Formats: sequence, structure tokens, C-alpha cells
Amino acid sequence: MNIPIPPGVFDILPQNAKDTWCSSYLWNYVEAIMRETARQYGYQEIRTPMFERTELFQRGVGETSDIVSKEMYTFMDKGDRSMSLRPEGTAPVIRSFIENKLYNESSSNKLFYIAPMFRYERAQAGRYRQHHQFGAEAIGNGSPEQDVELIDLLYTLYQRLGLKNLKLHINSIGDTETRITFRKALQDYLKGYFEQLSSDSKVRFDTNPLRILDSKDPKDKEIVEHAPSILDFLSTEARDHFESVKRLLNSLKIPFSVNPKLVRGLDYYNRTVFEIVAGELGAQNSIGGGGRYDGLIKMLGGPELPSIGFGTGLERVIQTMIKQQVPLPKPYSPQLFIIALGEESKEAGFLLVHELRSQGICAEMDYSSRKLGKIMQIAHQMQSQYVLVLGENELHTQVVELKKMETGEKIQLSLPELAHWFITNK
Repeated sequence: MNIPIPPGVFDILPQNAKDTWCSSYLWNYVEAIMRETARQYGYQEIRTPMFERTELFQRGVGETSDIVSKEMYTFMDKGDRSMSLRPEGTAPVIRSFIENKLYNESSSNKLFYIAPMFRYERAQAGRYRQHHQFGAEAIGNGSPEQDVELIDLLYTLYQRLGLKNLKLHINSIGDTETRITFRKALQDYLKGYFEQLSSDSKVRFDTNPLRILDSKDPKDKEIVEHAPSILDFLSTEARDHFESVKRLLNSLKIPFSVNPKLVRGLDYYNRTVFEIVAGELGAQNSIGGGGRYDGLIKMLGGPELPSIGFGTGLERVIQTMIKQQVPLPKPYSPQLFIIALGEESKEAGFLLVHELRSQGICAEMDYSSRKLGKIMQIAHQMQSQYVLVLGENELHTQVVELKKMETGEKIQLSLPELAHWFITNK
């Protein structure tokens, strides 16, 4: 009986000619650049469980957010406790930061993660029920320099991956003083359009009206087009912070545009919020974003520490790379494929493959005793750089012939010098 994969998820395969973006060699390449870039910026890896207590996301992400109210995979465990698969990365990182008292180890903590997230939503290009996210969190520093460092990390990552046509959108949603004043002005404006708002926005009118600015409903978007701008309500401190962020971005020559409607989809953000888009994914053109969440750690039971973070989806990044025809790494291919003729040669070839691998050489061998022509086809399919036929004569003379698959060039070597030749000719 064939049991198909559930909707909204996908397999990452060793080499998938049908969907290049689902190939593990490409994912490994992207993850390696993410890890290296994070390391160069001083961020250390953290890994948290795939599920947490549901309360963590209700309190941390916000019960009015789409993630908590509509999209979480929630279940009761055998201890009658409500658990949820991780829908985003920040709340679990902060939970771990508090629980393990990482604030005692350093006044500033910079952390990153690469992990799967789970949201029950309508599957479409760049949006899946299990998606993978690279995220970074900088905890303990409230300066605008920290904001810009984090944006610079994400922007630099995209550039190193070869992405083009990047557009950075930034905004400030201010501090508590700002949002109290702006909330009233926004509600006063929206009162005249209340009956025309979507059902979700009607609920948010009282609970979190700023989220209406983020609505994807066409009618909502039309209504908020002429709504008051939060930038006109920034406190002096919030305005100075935002001006410094813009100045520092200009000093790094990172182009940006200010979008007063940008609030992001999570309830814990304040001050700086940002988003980077690329147009190749249609409606889902945002490839990464984040913002400052200075009150989240205290809300979850920890000390009052300023923090900022971002998340970027690997699926969207990889699909954008392919659509932009970014030069991609070549799939894995062995340096040498050994074809053994006869049982004695088969055992000698088996030992030779082991010896080559122990010296860092990618070597393969067919163990099935197929006919020579069939094995050559396999070596060709694997895109092996060289092929070596090992028979009685080669064992007797200790001289072998390498065939370069791409050109047909033949090279004679003694068996004892084979490994050294590959090491010096990488």
C-alpha cells in the first residue's frame, strides 16, 4: 500500500533532477554559508526542541497573531499538557536563554539557529506547513548599531548566496509611549470604516489594531492606505533611535526604503522592524525579516534586556536563487570510481577504496559484479571524475590506468602512488 507524503511538506533528496531546490547538496551549501556568516559576525548556534508548551507561544508570540490563533499544530500529550510544534524560533530561544540563565555568562549574547518550523497554512510557493528557518537573536544590546549589525548580517548573507534585486524595507513602531498614542489615533481613523473591515481586522480593532496595518485583505489594505502614520507619533527617544538606524545603514551603503505600514506579523516587536524582499516569488516575495523585541524576555520571566532578531526561510531563499539563475554548486561526484574484475580484484578494490577514503579522497566502487558496460554507465551517472579498472594484470604489475571521464584522457600510475596523485591534483 502506497502511503503518500502529507500535504504542505516535501522530501529533501540526495540529487533531485525534477526539483533542484529539493536537493540536499544545495541545502547543505546554503546552510554552510549561513553558519559561516553567522560565525564571522560572532553568533553562536543554539538548538531548541521541536515542540514546547503551548503557553510559550501564546504569551511570547501573542494570542492575536495568525500564528497562534490559526496556524499552530497543538496537541495534548499523555500527561494532559498542551504542547505545540514550534511555529517560529524566537520564543523558544528566549525560553532557553532564561531557563539556562545565559544572561549570567555574558552581558551580550548573540545566537543563531537553523531549524524546521511548523504552521498549518495554505501551501503555496515559498510557504509550507513544515518550513526551515535560519534565525539570529542579539540579546543585551539596545543600541542602533546592534540593529544595523543584524540587518547587515542578513543582507550580507543574501549577497554571498548570489541573490540580486534585494529591497530592504524598514520602519519604527516605536516604544510603549508611541504605541499608546498611535493606537488611539488609528482606532479613531478606523471607526468610520469598521463595518468594511475584514472579520479578522474587526477582532483586532480592540485587541491589537496595529496588526490591521499588516492585513493582506484587499479591502483592509485600501482602507489603511490613508491611515495615520506611526512615524508621526514617535517619541523623541524612538525617533532618535530610528534616525541613527537610517544613518548607519547609509554609512554601510545598504539601500533601504521606509515603509510606515510595516509592522511584521508577531505581537512582540517594538522600535525597529525590517523586511527584505525579492520579486521572484510572486505574492510571497518576502525572504526574510525581523525586528526589535525589548520587552519579550521580561514578559517570559527573565531579566529586562533589549533584544533584536530576524528569521529567513531556506525554501524561499533557495527558490529565489534558482529563479534568479544564481550559479549553483555542483552536486556530489566521486573523484574516483573503481571497477573490479574478478573476486580477487574485488577484495583488493574494496581495501583500496577504504584506503583512499581514509586519506580524504572521495572514492566509490560497484560491489554487484555487473557487466563492465553497465558499471561504466553507473560511473557516468554519478559524474565520477576518473574511472579505474582493476583486474588481475593490474594487481600483478601494480600499475593502473586512470581514465578521465570528461575528456577520455588516460593516465598511468603505480598503485602505491595513487592516493598521493589525487591529493596533489585536487
